[in-house]
Amino acid sequence: MVRTRTLLIVSVLLFFSLLFFAPKHAAASTYDGYDMAMAVLANQSTYISSSYTDADTTGQFRQRAILSSLGTMYPTHGDTFVLLSTGIAGSNPATSNAQDPGSERGTWFGKKWPGWGDPFDRATFTLTLKVPPGAHNVSYDIQFFSMEYPDYVGSIYNDKLVVTVNSPSYGVSTYTFDVNRGDFVLESPDIPGTGFDVYSVRWAWWKGEWLPTSPSGVDTVTTTPYARQYSDAGASALITRQHPVAPNETITITFDLSDKGDNQFDTTVFLDNIRFTGYGVPTIRALKTWQDENGSRSILHPGDTIHYSITISNSGSTAQLNNPGNEFEDIIPDNTTYVPGSLYASSGAASYDAGENKITWNGVIPAESSVFISYDVQVNPMLNATTIISNQGTVFWDSDGDNNNDAVELTDDPTTDDGVDSDGDGDTADDDPTIATVLVYNLSELVEDFSDDIPGEVADQDYYGLDWFSTSKAYSGKSIFEVAGGYYYRTSNSFKIQLRSTDSPHYWNYTLNWISQQLPPKYWQINFTCGNNSEAADLIISIKNSTGSDIAKLKFDYVPTGANTPNNYAPLLYYMGPEGAWVSLESGFNGSYLFNGWYSLRIEQVDNNHLNYTLSRIGAGVTDVKRDNILNAPLTELSQVVWSTTKSPVVAPIFFWDEHTLGFT
Repeated sequence: MVRTRTLLIVSVLLFFSLLFFAPKHAAASTYDGYDMAMAVLANQSTYISSSYTDADTTGQFRQRAILSSLGTMYPTHGDTFVLLSTGIAGSNPATSNAQDPGSERGTWFGKKWPGWGDPFDRATFTLTLKVPPGAHNVSYDIQFFSMEYPDYVGSIYNDKLVVTVNSPSYGVSTYTFDVNRGDFVLESPDIPGTGFDVYSVRWAWWKGEWLPTSPSGVDTVTTTPYARQYSDAGASALITRQHPVAPNETITITFDLSDKGDNQFDTTVFLDNIRFTGYGVPTIRALKTWQDENGSRSILHPGDTIHYSITISNSGSTAQLNNPGNEFEDIIPDNTTYVPGSLYASSGAASYDAGENKITWNGVIPAESSVFISYDVQVNPMLNATTIISNQGTVFWDSDGDNNNDAVELTDDPTTDDGVDSDGDGDTADDDPTIATVLVYNLSELVEDFSDDIPGEVADQDYYGLDWFSTSKAYSGKSIFEVAGGYYYRTSNSFKIQLRSTDSPHYWNYTLNWISQQLPPKYWQINFTCGNNSEAADLIISIKNSTGSDIAKLKFDYVPTGANTPNNYAPLLYYMGPEGAWVSLESGFNGSYLFNGWYSLRIEQVDNNHLNYTLSRIGAGVTDVKRDNILNAPLTELSQVVWSTTKSPVVAPIFFWDEHTLGFT
């Protein structure tokens, strides 16, 4: 059976089915959706309740996903967003069984072709929220991706998102985006890594290879890039929508995504940043991201191409007009050259000003709408040093309705927060420049061996002038947290730690935003030595991300050994498991004590959810390897190591640390 194109016959049959049969959807799985709500609410205190239902009969709720990134999709607020799908959310590519090349039919949970009264695949997410005092609008950010585009635009195969807001004061307001009426401004080349960056291909048996072909009907598709004309999926720009509400009332907001016509050809909706705002006024936000010529954020080298993508959104109730002067300007960054012919804008007029070496755009941004702009630059092929390519565009807009652009909005890279409020609005997360790092040499690891640091002082380390590591300093005299000379493993100097609870915690800080998006850390490794003690003591090491969430947690615990004083306490080493229990790492000695000598500890992220803990004893090799779940964040988000203790012994044990390494491969 094939997907029929005889629209007249099918439409007549659908008409009579609607006369005699109530539409049904799969009675499948439901849960409270609390984790989804926490992922997308800008203000979690507005939460009252939520629910989520989809057609996945396995009970795994695979039609929704909570992610931190996927291709060109990044959170517009906080660290996470939600995907809703008529197939498997986050499937990459969005083909049947995620095959590449694979069928664009995708995934169906009900029948492939629903009969009379049969259910359609559907995902429904409902929130009940309390409107804060003074708030008069609720807004959200969405983006619509579909395999139905472009083949089935104008047909009965019309996957649809309906957003419904029920306000006691304003009644029911809705927003609908569907395949037939949707504003598809992005095609496969514009959305790499999303699962919808697919191109139609056919098997050329006489060549033994896949060749591109024009999209038509049910195709085999691949993520291997071809020309834009072979693009076989599409997406809207990032869209912000706003609905009227009243202060202090309780509202419900429902996001309902469903298959129409059949249960094939998957559609996915990005959802994030549900927030309340004041009176309806024009509001401009601009996001800017980059990819390399292969559609990823990998390592750049001299001569490579950078593809910039800018989305300018107007979430206000009035249009941003084409006023005197440019509405957008973007200076081509240093050490790059604009690639002629690469500039694209979904509306308005974009141009390259060669005299001032900048991109300009002029046009209207209607209320609750967006414009998408993209262009390429080439990195200077003659660069001979590691270089930061920093870029930030400026939107000029009319904040008071007098047809003059009196306000500015800086573009923001949604993948980072540099902690700096560049635009003075009190928010550090909406004005970050877009940064890419060009490496002259391949980078496999960063090493701090403390050899170039001054004994008795803090430690810091850079990579070709780019700072990546620094430590705090203990000043009270009750603890030691400093570079040490004269005792080390390989190179001169090490780092000495002796803590008491009255003077802790202390910190190792990492500045990795210049490289972590392109080359995230894979492992954290260090050599250390410690000895026995005469009384109980401990040392707790908390490895955290920038928000303070634990990635991993370690504890050295000094316990009685039965030996004679003053060496009758020896350390055991533990890591914290995901349930909060301490798990021992074996040293190879009886009782797993870490007696005098040098050891090596390596913590490595092996997949999205697991870490390997490897303990080695110098001269004896690996003594233990254990795998466990990460705690609350992945190692790729490493930002800080916190050193603390719960005890304040008279004689505190001393630890020496050396050859500290961050590995990327």
